[in-house]
Order: sequence, then structure tokens, then C-alpha cells
Amino acid sequence: MKETDQNKENRRDFLKNLGISLLGISTLSNFSFENFLGSKALAKELPSFKIEGKKDLIYHGDRPMTAETEIYALDSDFTKPENFFVRNNGVPPTLETIKARLKKGWTLEIGGESVVNSKTYTLDELKKKFKTYTYALTLECGGNGRGEVLPSTKGTQWGYGAVACGRWTGVRLKDILEDCGIKKDAVYIGYYGIDTKLNGEEISPISRGVPISKALQDETLVAWAYEGKDIPLYNGYPLRLVCGGYPASTSGKWLSKIVVRNKVHDGEKMEGSYRVPVTPVKPGDFSYKGETKIIESMPVRSVITNVKNGTKVKVNKKFEVRGKAWAGELFVKDVFVSCDYGVTWTKAKVEKPLNRLAWQKWSAEVSIPTKGYYEIWARAVDSENKSQPMVLAQWNPGGYINNACHRVNVYGV
Repeated sequence: MKETDQNKENRRDFLKNLGISLLGISTLSNFSFENFLGSKALAKELPSFKIEGKKDLIYHGDRPMTAETEIYALDSDFTKPENFFVRNNGVPPTLETIKARLKKGWTLEIGGESVVNSKTYTLDELKKKFKTYTYALTLECGGNGRGEVLPSTKGTQWGYGAVACGRWTGVRLKDILEDCGIKKDAVYIGYYGIDTKLNGEEISPISRGVPISKALQDETLVAWAYEGKDIPLYNGYPLRLVCGGYPASTSGKWLSKIVVRNKVHDGEKMEGSYRVPVTPVKPGDFSYKGETKIIESMPVRSVITNVKNGTKVKVNKKFEVRGKAWAGELFVKDVFVSCDYGVTWTKAKVEKPLNRLAWQKWSAEVSIPTKGYYEIWARAVDSENKSQPMVLAQWNPGGYINNACHRVNVYGV
């Protein structure tokens, strides 16, 4: 029987969705046990996605495009532009669309019910009118680590690579808002970009924001450069809001408008997404209908960046374990490393951040006593003495803010 066009389309969609699901399984690099599903073999059958100019990424899907950074690519002091993770909610604008807007003069509109004077600035005006600042800022997806959440939840099955820290250059949002004037009833800001919904609608697929207190922090930028270069296309070129320490979804890409609100912003993805239950819920309770709260400052977390799973190390010989740690709006006080499943811990050397909201480098020397299989765990503690847990501290239906300890396995030889 001849296959209909609809059947062909359904089959393609099934295979694509299956492939993306398998890709999610294969990318749980923070799982320390062996590739029990044979993911290396499965990887050959996975769909091939690639973003020009990017490298060392693990792709999870193409509608929307999502890709996390290989953990070892986070070993540099700051995340390189080509290694910056990708998380889109809709269809990004094409380079041709952006160039056309730039030719006319890219504009940023400031409005909302709690702004005194609505204004529109061109990109050139922003650069000339306001003082330029550069800050190293950590951006992390609110769902980073979702691939380890059990029971599993919907959403991109991230490992621990949906994070980046680099030096952003732009102007302070507070300076722009002060130029426009802020009414006393201002409580929130919201952003709008020029990306569109997956279904083709010419409206923003995501429009989130932050409390006015966060918007007025010195480090909250309207940025046009990352690591001394134009922001990568899929990371928001040519203009992006950057709110370090908060979920990266609050840092709007392809920025065209900011509104000052007299209430919590009610844009797309503010009500049902990036929220967690106010009170603990039983793992697996997807029927929870209770009160939820918006995720703000991200929890303390660390990753091991210089040791890959399966690395062979010599018995009774010290070797370096190093990585990065961050703690949302706080700073990292301590990092500890264990090679015996948390029975004992070695205190690491933790360096100061370049500035507030930047991640911190850490390193420790450890050894293993015998031949065989071992796991290295890293555990960070923030400035309020809150520690990373061994497992997800509180399960939630969205699989958000899983900051369980990162683990890698090594073999003593």
C-alpha cells in the first residue's frame, strides 16, 4: 500500500522525537556509572544538528534549538563564545532579519505603566549616551541538571552543561531606567525580543523579567558584546539583557523592548514555567495544584571540568581535580571533593570571583588507594552555609534547580 504524505510526516516526527529522547539519555554526563544503555552506539543513529560557529556542544533538539556545553569545555577561565550553551523557546531571528534591522538602526524601546517617560534608543545611542561596563556574569538554565531528576519530568533533559560565565559588555539597565524615570509603584520589569513562536505566530515565545530591585543592580546589563566580540547569534546578537545569578530565561535575547511594571510581569512563560512549589511535594506528584513561586537566585552548584568519566589514574599518586562553582546571587564559600562516596572530604582551594555574580575557580589534590572503580564528587557551600545536596533537594514537577553533586568516575591502575 502506498504511504500517504501524512503517514510519512508522522513517521518522520516519530523518529525525530525518538532521536531527541535518546539524545537526552546519552548526554547525562553527570551520571557516573557506565553507559548502561550503550549510548555511544546509539549516538550514531541520532539526528545531526549543528550551529555554525559552535563546538563542544551536546544537542538535545532543533525545535526549539537546545544544546548544552560539554563539561570539559567549561574548564577555561571563562566560557568561550563558541562553547556557550543554547536554549531557545521559539524560532530565533535570522541573520538576514537582524542585518536589515541594524541597517535601519536597531532600537530598544522602554515603556510600561511605571515608567515616567517612554523612550526609544538606537543601539548607537545606547553606546554613546551611557557609560559602558564589563562584568563577568554567570547564566544558568533553570532546568540545568533535569536529566538526573527522578521521577523524570518533561522538558529538556539537560546534563550539567547548561551554564556559562563570561565577560559581558554593555550599559547598566539602571542608567537607562533612570534616564526615563521610574515611578514609585514600579515592582518588576519585563523584556521582549524579536524571536517568534514555533507555530509561526509573530509574537514573542518568551517574555520574562525580574523584580525592580534586581533590574537596578549595577551588574544587570543591556549588553552588545560577550568576551570582547559580538554576542553569538543564537545567544542574542546584537542586544541582550543579562541578569546574572538568576535563571538565564530572565536574560532576554534579541532585545527590542523593556517594560517597567506596577505588578509582577505577566508575559509568556511567567505563569506556568520557571516556578517551583512553595511547600514540598511528593516525588512524582504531577497533579500538584498548590501555590508556586518564581525561581529567582539560583542555588549553589559546582562542576568538575578537568576529569572525564573513565579516566585512568595511578594508585596512591595525587592528581588535580578542578572546576567551577557558583551560587546565584551569593558567593561560594567552600568546595569539597570526595573519592569515597562522601565518607571523607578534601577541602579545595577556592578563588575569589572576578566580580559579584561571576563563577569561581576551585582545585584540589586527591588520590585513590587501590585499583578499580572510583567516583569523584564535588560539593560547594555558599556564603549562607547552604551546601549542595547529594540528590535533588526538593522534587518539583518542572524538574527545576537540581543542584545535586556533580560526579565523575575514574579507574585506579
